[in-house]
Amino acid sequence: MGALRIVLTIIYIIICLALVVLVLMQEGKSAGLGAVSGAAETYWGKNKGRSMEGKLVKITTGLAVGFMLIAVILNLNIF
Repeated sequence: MGALRIVLTIIYIIICLALVVLVLMQEGKSAGLGAVSGAAETYWGKNKGRSMEGKLVKITTGLAVGFMLIAVILNLNIF
């Protein structure tokens, strides 16, 4: 069982590093600016999910879920 814990820890560290890189690659979000200036109604606002920024958000969300799951599994002390 020790080998499985080591493998999960290595995957956990890789996910941690990937999350740091992805968060730093994303653009900053301004609070409410899109709603005030009407930027949400533009072409880029409607197709945000298909852009590179949208893909980064989806990947970050997936990695964050994996991060939390592995953190819970590693802290169960069943290995």
